[in-house]
Amino acid sequence: MNTVATQLQSIPPAVRRRVLVTGGAGFLGSHLCEELVRRGHDVLCVDNFYTGAKDNIAGLMCNPYFELMRHDVTFPLYVEADEIYNLACPASPLHYQFDPVQTTKTSVHGAINMLGLAKRLKASILQASTSEVYGDPSVHPQEESYWGNTNPIGLRSCYDEGKRCAETLFFDYHRQHGVRIKVARIFNTYGPRMHPQDGRVVSNFILQALRNEPITIYGDGSQTRSFCYVDDLIQGLIRLMQTPPDVLGPINLGNPNEFTIRQLAEAVIELTGSRSTLVAKPLPSDDPRQRCPDITRARKTLDWQPTIQLRDGLAKTIAYFENLLSRGPWTAIGTGSS
Repeated sequence: MNTVATQLQSIPPAVRRRVLVTGGAGFLGSHLCEELVRRGHDVLCVDNFYTGAKDNIAGLMCNPYFELMRHDVTFPLYVEADEIYNLACPASPLHYQFDPVQTTKTSVHGAINMLGLAKRLKASILQASTSEVYGDPSVHPQEESYWGNTNPIGLRSCYDEGKRCAETLFFDYHRQHGVRIKVARIFNTYGPRMHPQDGRVVSNFILQALRNEPITIYGDGSQTRSFCYVDDLIQGLIRLMQTPPDVLGPINLGNPNEFTIRQLAEAVIELTGSRSTLVAKPLPSDDPRQRCPDITRARKTLDWQPTIQLRDGLAKTIAYFENLLSRGPWTAIGTGSS
C-alpha cells in the first residue's frame, strides 16, 4: 500500500469527512481538493471541464481518497457527502460572457441542485460567491454590509447577478429549510493553475511579459485591485467551513493590499526581466474602478488574513507559466482588469 494511503488509514473515521467539491478541476477547486486530501478527507471532485482541466488534478488521480466525476451542476446530482463546496461556475469575463445564459444557469440552477442535495444529506454547504456582487462599488473598501452597485442588464450581469441570486437562494434555503450554509465572497485570486486563456489580468500580464509582447492595460491603468494568492484563499475557505453553524457569512476573502493595474504590470515586467512595454486600450463595459475587500469580519471570525506578499506570489505564478510555455504554444488574450 502506498505511503499516502497508509498515512490516511490512521486518521479516525470520525475526523475524516466525505467532501464534495463542484468545479473541483478548476483553478481554485483543484487547490482545494489537494488541500482537503492532504488533510485526510475523502474528496469527490465534480466538474464538466468547461474551464477545468484534468491536468490540474493529475497529481491526485492515483490517490485512493480522491474521486473524479464528470457532471454539470445544472442537472441534479445524487451522491453522499458530509460537506459540499460549491465552486462550479466560470469566473473570468472571457469565459462567463462566452455563454452568458449557461453562466446564469450554472449559478442559479447549480445552487438549487447543490442546496437540494445538502438539504437531503443534512450536509454543510459553502457557496463560492464573489466580489462581483458589489459591482462597480461606491463604497471603498467593500464590507459585507454593502449591497453593491451592479448593472442587471450589462455584459457582466450573467455572472454578477447569477452570483447574487445564488446568495439569495442560500439564505432562503437556510431560513426555510434549515440548511447549514456558508457564503464566501472571493476577491481577485491568482496563482499556479490559472487558465492561460482566461483573460484575467495576472495571467495576461505574465504571458505577455514572458513573450516580450506589449502588455495591455485598459484606461490609464489607475483602476485598483487587490490580489490574493491561492494558498491563502484556500485556507480561508476551509476555515469558514469549519466555523460553528451560526456563522453563515457572507464573509469577504481576499487581500486588502491594493495595487493599481499599472503597478501590477510594472511588477510583472520587473520579475520576468521582460522587454515588454505598456499599451493602453479603452476600458471594457462595467469594469469596476476599485476593488478591495474589508476583511475585518474574516480576521475576527476566522482568525484569517493573507500572509503571502504579491511579489512572492507572482514569482511562483510566473514559474508556473514559464513551465507551461515550455510545453507548447498558448495565445494570450485580454478582456479587462479582473
